[in-house]
Amino acid sequence: MDHAADVPDVFDPRIYAEGIPHERYRILRDRHPVAWQAEPEIQGWPAGPGFWAVTRHADVVRVLRDHRTYSSWLGATQIRDPDPADLPFLRRAMLNQDPGKAAGDHGRLRRLVSRAFTPARVDAFAGRVRDRARTLLAAARDKAEEGAADLVHTVTDEYALLNLTDLLGVPAADRALLLEWTVRIIGYQDPEDAPAPLLGPDGKPLNPRSPALLGEMFAYARELAAHKRAHPGDDVMTALAQAGLEAAELEMFFFLLTVAGNDTVRSAAPGGLLALARDPGAYRLLAEGRAPMDRAVDELLRVHPPVLSFRRTAAVDTELAGRRVRAGDKVVVFHASANHDERVFTDPGRLDLGRTPNPHVSFGDGPHVCLGAHFARLQLRTFYEEWCAAMPPPELAGPPRRLVSNFINGITRLPLRVPGPAR
Repeated sequence: MDHAADVPDVFDPRIYAEGIPHERYRILRDRHPVAWQAEPEIQGWPAGPGFWAVTRHADVVRVLRDHRTYSSWLGATQIRDPDPADLPFLRRAMLNQDPGKAAGDHGRLRRLVSRAFTPARVDAFAGRVRDRARTLLAAARDKAEEGAADLVHTVTDEYALLNLTDLLGVPAADRALLLEWTVRIIGYQDPEDAPAPLLGPDGKPLNPRSPALLGEMFAYARELAAHKRAHPGDDVMTALAQAGLEAAELEMFFFLLTVAGNDTVRSAAPGGLLALARDPGAYRLLAEGRAPMDRAVDELLRVHPPVLSFRRTAAVDTELAGRRVRAGDKVVVFHASANHDERVFTDPGRLDLGRTPNPHVSFGDGPHVCLGAHFARLQLRTFYEEWCAAMPPPELAGPPRRLVSNFINGITRLPLRVPGPAR
């Protein structure tokens, strides 16, 4: 397929290290709302056949809701094609299934995890979440050097990880493992954030989501489930261990909850602080209670969605925004573009902490809408409340560093001014 000369590239993960490419997205929304993207070899990762980039809000929602036309099952949900030998393994994950018996067991699995991830169970952790935010912010003040601290390494990484491991019921001694696995799986496109990739016999990097590289995590999931059956607690892993899942299903749930559950808040919390640091007027409204916190959380999620893109595969020949899409084509939705679509959001470049309505797609839409959204919002709301109560207006003390990734909207360093030790 021809790649028109005026179609900007939104595939190269290195672009995102400079920031979300809003101008490129705007050009695509205005001129090429469903645009063919080349998939060249980058940093040793092999070239692919290309894909359709979907950038307008209405089209993104259409793709996410129509699982019969746009399948998660056929090619999984990452832009790059998985090794065909890995595809049956990847289809064990609920994320890579479609509703209906012909494409996995999505409905049964979603109901099981929904029962484990109830709002009541999540809300029971609210006090611990608040105590953790206070403790970590106080520690950041105590450890500040020359009045500055990297909020990613001193606060938000730990905050997201420890809240998740509390909810899952992971013993304290094992918690560092979950962060290590998350960094390896999420940061694999970033040579600074992730360890050097393992290479296959052909000299090409191995996909960190392949079964060959997830054995350690899966073995741990089985051990933890066995422990929970013998020593049950009021946590998600106990509920899953008692749900009658097959071993492979439980392993994939643990993988999904560990990575997605951790990285949602791990990405969103520093992203929200960065947005507030760049708009002191908006922060002042929040700190003075003149912006409703719940709306503010959603607006910060709109401008800094944790996930940049998700892939589907066309199951049938179809048409989208006037473009003919053939069965087997990759179709990739871009959340950050949809969240800035002028057709839906008035003045989308403005941080409006009272914005309503705010139909952002930061947690997806349709049958795969994020099951952990309630827990993520609880953590983010609490974090911003405690920041407003204990910290000065966020002010950059140096340039932030963004993750090299076309999938996760990550911040890997966020140096901010902080006051001296708490008294």
